[in-house]
Amino acid sequence: MASPQTKNGYTRIANEILENIVKTDLNGTQLRIVMVIWRYTYGFRRKEHEFTLTYLAELLDTVKSHVGRELNILIERKIVDVVGVGPRRGRILSFNKNYEEWSDRPPEEQEPSKPQEPKVPPKTNKKPKYDESNTYFKMALYFHKLVSQVAKEAGVEHLIKKANLQSWADDFRKLIELDGVDKHLAKDVMDWVTKDPFWKTNVLSAKKLRDKFSELAIKMNATKNQSKPLKEPIKDSRDKEIAFQKWIQEGNNPDEFDWRN
Repeated sequence: MASPQTKNGYTRIANEILENIVKTDLNGTQLRIVMVIWRYTYGFRRKEHEFTLTYLAELLDTVKSHVGRELNILIERKIVDVVGVGPRRGRILSFNKNYEEWSDRPPEEQEPSKPQEPKVPPKTNKKPKYDESNTYFKMALYFHKLVSQVAKEAGVEHLIKKANLQSWADDFRKLIELDGVDKHLAKDVMDWVTKDPFWKTNVLSAKKLRDKFSELAIKMNATKNQSKPLKEPIKDSRDKEIAFQKWIQEGNNPDEFDWRN
């Protein structure tokens, strides 16, 4: 018979959090993800922890794709925060205890209470989602410039001639906000991938960069480590003392010994 005891471990959660989480419209998987994050953060008296999708899927005993979809919804609703990327390339997650920042459940997840109205066709003069001052648009413009040069040299300019910079900007937003990639690391990988002999003609879009980012970052770091020069061996001061004693034994003048080399 099961007999859990607090002496074997427990998770401290403020009553105010529990009172507000039960009022929040979450589906079963989303609530279970929140509870797992509590267990591995508050349960260990820490605020954040690295979770790969595979690890979360094993803890929840479900499929990875399902966990990934529901986790992204929690992130977009600001119930879960992405702090960064851990050494295992998993996202470092934390629970946002400021419940006033939580957003309502997305309409597409709710059960329709009445027949849905016909969708209105999108306007052709719709304003861009990312203007020229937007950080993600600037990242898209920067990478597009690098890729354009590669495409020109390889004679495949037609592959990126009609690139949608709005779509590229959105891919960079997902890379930073959803995948938790640091902007400086993203720029380093952009610079590296457009110079690497193999990858520069295989990554010609922001979407491909995001899809392959973990693999590219690992290969970039491996390449940099290989190119680092070996450190010069540290000279042992005792070697100089031995040379000095030998100099004297050979009948030389001690004052003429060269200590510099």
